[in-house]
Amino acid sequence: MKRRLLDLITRILLLVVVLTGAAACTAARGSICLGPDLRYRQQVYDAMNEAEAARHLAALKLREQLCPRSR
Repeated sequence: MKRRLLDLITRILLLVVVLTGAAACTAARGSICLGPDLRYRQQVYDAMNEAEAARHLAALKLREQLCPRSR
């Protein structure tokens, strides 16, 4: 009986640790705040066409709005 109770408590504690670790890997404002900074060198921007540059600028603006302290 004691052994079963100890096993149950161990499993519950392990579950709590795993769930806490999973929660620590997320951000309240979404995973975009966890991603790498997408700022490139000027040569990369020069090589982009207009559509690519517009998409990249939109992504940067979205990240800036959602993650104001990510800089």
